[in-house]
Amino acid sequence: MNKDATHLPQKASPVLVKQANIFADLPAKLIEDFQQEFQLDEWYKGDYFNPALLTQRFFVVIDGSLEIKQSNPETGREATLDMLYAGDCFDLMVLLDDQPHEVIVSPLTRVKLLSVKLSTMRHWLWTYPEFNQQFMPYLAKKMREKEQQASSLVLHDVTTRLSRIILEHINKIKFYNGTIEAEHQHHLVNGLNDETLARMTGSVRQVINKQLQHWKKEGTLDKKRNQLIIKDLEALVKEAKYTETLPNAPFFKP
Repeated sequence: MNKDATHLPQKASPVLVKQANIFADLPAKLIEDFQQEFQLDEWYKGDYFNPALLTQRFFVVIDGSLEIKQSNPETGREATLDMLYAGDCFDLMVLLDDQPHEVIVSPLTRVKLLSVKLSTMRHWLWTYPEFNQQFMPYLAKKMREKEQQASSLVLHDVTTRLSRIILEHINKIKFYNGTIEAEHQHHLVNGLNDETLARMTGSVRQVINKQLQHWKKEGTLDKKRNQLIIKDLEALVKEAKYTETLPNAPFFKP
């Protein structure tokens, strides 16, 4: 990334604060108090993010998407640790243990964020039980995601892992104009190119591209640049081989 992240000298409004899942259901008075401490930031794809900021401020994504990854300086190989979307927070690890976290934060799109001092965020967690009750389920959800990610790397092949990742990051096409009966079959995944999907899957770009081309030939999906259009959702769910109701598993009923 070749540009410095842009930090806007703006304060956040209560409306923006409520867009974050961990704040959404808090009493209005508490949100008004909290919003006084937030800074509104805006980053663009290609911006450089200094990971040292993670030891100073806690971030909440309001709009756009981010990739959190690590790299091996000797081989240059990278692995995706997390994909963050509107409502997600980072860095939870630094918040909890106050230790540096060597990660690469890559905006995949134009991103709007709220940020607050880490010390302030910890104070809120210790002081306000109603906030703690909102935060802990989100923390548990992220922990389960990491557990599932780790087990999937060991227990499942690339095809299964890739299908699960696509299902987890799927977004329904907003401009679908086909028949109502077929609406459920058309879904969209934006911003995930072959290289990104390879990092998320723990594979390499060539293997991912081969699998996507196979699904394209079978009519399961269509592939256009950084966009995947899912045409046969039921087939993709079958490839995911879900055998139990996991808390974060995206079960669809075509």
